[in-house]
Amino acid sequence: MRLMSCRSDAGEILGIVEGERWLPAATILEGGPRTIADLLAAGGDATATLRDAAAPARIGETGRPIGEAGLIGPVPRPGKVVAIGRNYREHAEEEGVDPPGAPLIFAKWPSSIVGHGAEIRWDASLTRQVDYEAELAVVIGRPARRVAVADALDHVLGYTCLNDVSARDLQFGDGQWTRGKSLDTFCPMGPVLVTADELGDAGDLAIRCSVDGDVLQQARTSQMYFSVAEIVSYCSMAFTLEPGDVIATGTPSGVGAFRKPPRYLGDGDRVTVEIEGIGVLENVCRVEAVSGAAA
Repeated sequence: MRLMSCRSDAGEILGIVEGERWLPAATILEGGPRTIADLLAAGGDATATLRDAAAPARIGETGRPIGEAGLIGPVPRPGKVVAIGRNYREHAEEEGVDPPGAPLIFAKWPSSIVGHGAEIRWDASLTRQVDYEAELAVVIGRPARRVAVADALDHVLGYTCLNDVSARDLQFGDGQWTRGKSLDTFCPMGPVLVTADELGDAGDLAIRCSVDGDVLQQARTSQMYFSVAEIVSYCSMAFTLEPGDVIATGTPSGVGAFRKPPRYLGDGDRVTVEIEGIGVLENVCRVEAVSGAAA
């Protein structure tokens, strides 16, 4: 099942997608969830009930065009965005660092999330080294605390595309990564969330990133050091993963900072993140001029 979130005059809406059309979940299932938060609060059985009620033919015939929806992040404001660094072999190599002995965890603030089609915006007086990072994102569906690797996928609702946009001058200048990873609009997600029954462990999906049509990152999720199940289990040993939490599983090689010469994003650049079985997340960059801003 493919889920989307969008804004309307009536507020946030959870939709079910079939092809290029969608319908609100609340119209497909009587008393069904109006938002992704409602679905998550209802528990795991609610997802199965909604999936059973979804009629692909009905959505295809009577649904609304997804291109006309005001898409937002599939989970617009998760409690946590947990990110994993250096999780692809070639990315660690291009950075010149040793392979990680365990998942390297950092955080992005949930306020950085935007959806497909939204602008990635930043102030040039704050950062001039903005970078792209294509990533597979995991959305948690059931609370996870001290779960074994063998059981970890039972806690996954599904997957989406994520761009871990990074202000490299802030990231490396601060000596830790949170500020440079968490500027407003620096976590595009979408366009849809694909439930785990369709993608399983997401263990061998093609992933790539393009800027203005140039393919700059291209890999498969099978090249990750740590699988989705291993990451979920590892995180749960330290803190509770709650329904709606998002885990960004790391980026392949080819990021702008480690190219020779470096290739950073600029005003008007169109960035796409594409993952097999999920779709294409696209955002345009805009450099703002905000008076009084300081690094």
